[in-house]
Amino acid sequence: MLQGKVLVAQGGGPTAVINQSLVGAVLESRKFRNVDLVYGAHHGVRGIVDEEFFDLTQETSHNLEMVAQTPSSALGSTRDKPDLKYCQEIFKVLKAHGIAYFFYTGGNDSSDTVRIVSEQARLADYPLRCIHIPKTIDNDLVHNDHTPGFPSAARFVAQAFMGVNLDNTALKGVYVAVVMGRHAGFLTAASALGKKFPDDGPHLIYIPERTFSVDRFLTDVRETYDRYGRCVVAVSEGIHDENGAPIITKLAKEVEHDQHGNIQLSGTGALADLLCHEIKEKLGIKRVRGDTFGYLQRSFIGCVSDVDQREAREVGEKAVQYGMWGDRDGSVTIQRTGFYSVDYALMPLEAVAGKTRVMEDHFIAPSGTDVTDAFRMYLRPLLGSGMPDAFRLRHNSVPKILDK
Repeated sequence: MLQGKVLVAQGGGPTAVINQSLVGAVLESRKFRNVDLVYGAHHGVRGIVDEEFFDLTQETSHNLEMVAQTPSSALGSTRDKPDLKYCQEIFKVLKAHGIAYFFYTGGNDSSDTVRIVSEQARLADYPLRCIHIPKTIDNDLVHNDHTPGFPSAARFVAQAFMGVNLDNTALKGVYVAVVMGRHAGFLTAASALGKKFPDDGPHLIYIPERTFSVDRFLTDVRETYDRYGRCVVAVSEGIHDENGAPIITKLAKEVEHDQHGNIQLSGTGALADLLCHEIKEKLGIKRVRGDTFGYLQRSFIGCVSDVDQREAREVGEKAVQYGMWGDRDGSVTIQRTGFYSVDYALMPLEAVAGKTRVMEDHFIAPSGTDVTDAFRMYLRPLLGSGMPDAFRLRHNSVPKILDK
């Protein structure tokens, strides 16, 4: 085992359970006698470069457990995407502070950061163990059955659509909700788990794995509305045309970009508004409403999967165990075993870093606007215990007297 300090950090979008991974890594690290101190970087890799560290060795176990139960990133996060020069600065700080173990929780970009830092340590012949801890509500990390953060976000999406469907049943119309997912549609597809009866919404689900046609979309809405007198639609922010162009660029006169040049797909709520405008103008349906879930689905307190909490804690613990007892860097991955149980494996960083998983074809219905039973079986165990249920009156009609 290496002798020195441990540094933990969090990157990318917050989740409901990322702090479980943080606390799992901190508490597990404090068990090992070769660990001098456990530091936390304030705001991810940006905090490392700026040398903004917290001494987590001084945190009480009780307070850490309370933080573990709290959504969002307790250490603060960052959207920085480090290149080689940036990672060289990270390594310089790690070396100066005598960091022997670097545990970074995040998604695709974070895993690539860990990979580059690991390479820099090898080139400098500096003893540093680098382990990536998985996290993303998009569920798009390769070599993982699923990723921590996704099950709780999926639980929120399923319950939100369950509630929307009840509302839409009472006051009929068309409802469109845009869900996060630039390249992968897992989270939008989770809306299907809110269905109980055959005529429940969402009636239409659109994901980035399938080409989106505005004309076909309008036809689908029209047919569904004619059949049920209403229509509930779930849309991934990343829907695109046959050329890969985001649909928002085809409907909007102007689009916004983030600091990395990426098109803002749903941050402004424009996509939902534009789709609703198309429905009103071209189908003549008056009662049309749209929402963008945005940040709501990431850290919604009180709507957390207990399965997600447990596994997020365990990937943090396993990262430390692999780091202390192993002889290589890597990314902790979740592997499903049996009907529902999981095991954890350490994959090479280059096998995970910078790669994107999308929904597999067998999860997507032939229509392209629904999911299969295979997806429902895949997702249901992840949502955890205590999922709410919705019931209906039986509508035992009383015969009319005036016959009006």
